[in-house]
Amino acid sequence: MSFKAEVRHVGDVAIVDLGGRLTLGEGSGILRNTIKELIADGEKSIVLNLKDVSHLDSSGLGEMVGGYASVTNAGGQIRLLNAQTRIHDLLVVTKLVTVFPNYEDEAAAVQSFAAGAAGA
Repeated sequence: MSFKAEVRHVGDVAIVDLGGRLTLGEGSGILRNTIKELIADGEKSIVLNLKDVSHLDSSGLGEMVGGYASVTNAGGQIRLLNAQTRIHDLLVVTKLVTVFPNYEDEAAAVQSFAAGAAGA
């Protein structure tokens, strides 16, 4: 199965629906390019929907961290949505669960950006 990244918007939030294997090669390159394009378009609030990601390796994880750094440096924020158990466990083991807020509900993930702006 090839990797896919489809962008849609809910208000001012860009939701990237990811699917397939987020691994070295096609998956990590597609994620990197998608995040770069969103930053270039001025997107500041990005949700990565991991619901259909079947596998994540260290390269995919590295791309997520690189994307986080790029978005943060551009003044934006990234949230994760629907991280499957294996992916969530990997985030816990690597302590990246403290870096990436993870939501199981899309509306809550979208709303979290407004809550963050109000608290700033």
